[in-house]
Amino acid sequence: MRTFNENEKEFITEHLHQQPSALMLQARRYPDLPVSELVQQIQARQKAMAKLPDWAKNTDLVFPANISVEQSSSEATAAFKAALLPGKLLVDLTGGFGADSYYFSKSFDKVVHVEQNRELSEIANYNFGLLGAANIQTIATTAAAFLQGFTGHADVIYLDPARRGDQSEKLHLLQDCEPDILGLLPILLQKADKVLLKASPMLDIELAASQLGKVAKIWVVAVQNECKEVLYLLQQNPPAQPEREAVNIKTDVSISTFRFTTGQEQTITPPYSDPLAYIYEPNAAILKAGAYKTITQQFPVNKLHPNSHLYTSDTLISDFPGRVFRCTGVSRFNKKELLARLPQKQANITVRNFPDTVADIRKKTGIKEGGNQYLFFTTDMHQKPIVLYCEKV
Repeated sequence: MRTFNENEKEFITEHLHQQPSALMLQARRYPDLPVSELVQQIQARQKAMAKLPDWAKNTDLVFPANISVEQSSSEATAAFKAALLPGKLLVDLTGGFGADSYYFSKSFDKVVHVEQNRELSEIANYNFGLLGAANIQTIATTAAAFLQGFTGHADVIYLDPARRGDQSEKLHLLQDCEPDILGLLPILLQKADKVLLKASPMLDIELAASQLGKVAKIWVVAVQNECKEVLYLLQQNPPAQPEREAVNIKTDVSISTFRFTTGQEQTITPPYSDPLAYIYEPNAAILKAGAYKTITQQFPVNKLHPNSHLYTSDTLISDFPGRVFRCTGVSRFNKKELLARLPQKQANITVRNFPDTVADIRKKTGIKEGGNQYLFFTTDMHQKPIVLYCEKV
């Protein structure tokens, strides 16, 4: 594993915000420095800026190849997971760069970081030492080999399987990921009280729950209204109706949560109405989790249409978990009428249960992105396509 001296660290700090390609063109200016290696460090740190800002700024840490940084959990999601299931021993079977293991080490007496790539395992071990995480043990082996030789019993086994194929294509199905989660399930549940699996937000939740079985709880985690991961808690003798929790980690790191079960969702008949004074769009985690009807039981809102997933009320509900708008008008989709209401020809457009895409609408109308106006193209309870003119509350 390659470490860096003070001159090399100084180069990284000085050029952290420059274009890597431009730095490579200037390599001759630094004959005494391994510029290509330093640029790789800079490039990896730049990719980590948004998700691991504290690590990205720490020039003592060593960063691996970019793909390991891309696949790493963010500080926000890693900290959230670490608080879910504290205990004595956690085994991270897909340790990777080590962000999850590091945050788990704050909630567990001991963490075992298992990583099949030996160089990546060495990098993680080196960084853990610098970060003061003395309770993490690193082991360079495969998940399957570790489980076969593991004679202890963990409180939790955690897995974040690789979701890229041989051609670097993104994979979403459980059977396409490495390690083979479905094949390892029996031994996983023998070696730990609980198994926590992180899966792609692109994976269908119903399909995953059916394939996995023994699902005790599901968390859908969004950061600033963008779905980042879905967590499945597996254990022997799970409840008949696993709870689902939609989590949105906000900019100020506060957390909005919404809990329900599929049984509740299936038995609810939501109220419907035409658009009223306020329009509500649930956050991305709630929509991904599928709480389309349950939301009307916990908040006094009406649905616009069974498939539109937009909601309305006459009085303002300021604590609604999502975006809240004041509705200033409703019309059919007519270019002339639209442009008459938008003299600047500018608006933020959202499509919910509507035949045209955002790109189609912009092409047909010439409306540009931006401004303070928000247009929702949707379908109402009478099966009619409509446009909602809104301002953000």
